[in-house]
Amino acid sequence: MSGGRLTDWISLGVLASWVPADAIDDAVDATGKNERRRGGKLPPRVVAYLVMALALYANEDYEEVAARLAGTFADWDGWEEAWNRAPTSGGITQARQRLGPEPVKELFAQVAKPVADMVTAGAFLGRWRLMSIDGMEWDVPDTAANAAFFGYPGTGKDQVPGAFPKARVVTVNECASHAAVLAAIGPSAAGKGSGEQSLARSLYPRLEEDWLLIADRNFYNWADWRAAAGTGAALLWRVKADLTLPVLEILPDGSYRSVLVSPKIKGPARQKLTEAARAGQDLDEDKARYVRVIEYEVPDRDGQDELIALVTTITDFREGLAPVLAAAYHRRWEHEGANAQLKTFLRGPGKILRSQSPGMIEQELWGYLLTHYAISALTCTAATAAGIDPDRVRPKRTIRAVRRRVADPAFPP
Repeated sequence: MSGGRLTDWISLGVLASWVPADAIDDAVDATGKNERRRGGKLPPRVVAYLVMALALYANEDYEEVAARLAGTFADWDGWEEAWNRAPTSGGITQARQRLGPEPVKELFAQVAKPVADMVTAGAFLGRWRLMSIDGMEWDVPDTAANAAFFGYPGTGKDQVPGAFPKARVVTVNECASHAAVLAAIGPSAAGKGSGEQSLARSLYPRLEEDWLLIADRNFYNWADWRAAAGTGAALLWRVKADLTLPVLEILPDGSYRSVLVSPKIKGPARQKLTEAARAGQDLDEDKARYVRVIEYEVPDRDGQDELIALVTTITDFREGLAPVLAAAYHRRWEHEGANAQLKTFLRGPGKILRSQSPGMIEQELWGYLLTHYAISALTCTAATAAGIDPDRVRPKRTIRAVRRRVADPAFPP
């Protein structure tokens, strides 16, 4: 390293380690975005890193973020497109628009993979990697284009519309690392066709067979359960209390075998399927599927007991005892922590996104997801090497360390 600020190297080093330039070039080529303005200073790979840096330095304006990167790019070997001086805010806006959201989305799909290994604390339950699914909302600027595309929350009957349009993001995260490895983005307002279930539906076909996907009760419906289970991934989902779960057999660990039946099947046909399940017959999986149920009570905030009902595709209790699966379900709350890392520690509490149009909002969100992925991967890898649980590493401190400008002469480049 020659010259430059140590923190620029740290921050870009984290991004480049987990989001390499070659992957950016491949994503740009795959989406046909490899053109650039003649004589322009911002080739696509630089713009992609800039989009991620805008998430890392969410409180800084375009020109300040660009200034942080300019000297660093100049010192990187092979970056012939290094800036002699940082571009203007208008130049950055134009470059972002030329790039669009598609290459950044493709880049996330290429690089976002689980990072925990078999020795990472809390990463696996038996042969399954613990994963979770959840959603979050982001305030976006109240422009005409954003309002038309994303809509406002609370626009149903007898509801007061929110102050800002909102985007919705649903992610599948690795529980141990908190890294999002699958994501879908869409409007948040009712009637826009991108509720949590709708966005999650686009992710289920990409589940892996060695994953155990944990989900809260808002995600369950028969069609989505069938689609997710059909991938071969194991499922552990909470269901609502009114779901019919006939007891087929009480198992030694206190769980019981049951059957989920399509809600389209009613009356005698439904009863016939239930009786076939009691007899242990093979079932048409388009109509019904065997599951195992774990039920337990926990006190809520008012001191009352709340019944938790979990259904799982792990029907052999020896592969996951009921107390073990119940404990695994509560790893889902780590997804809430990952969402907080994104929305509070990276973006900043109460802040809205920068972009004035839906396409740029989508690009900005993919930039946040990529930056958070790189930081989460760094944290998990370091914790695994140190033999500690990644949950013991404070995410806010990690983000500060990546951002921090080290000007002390005691830290030579």
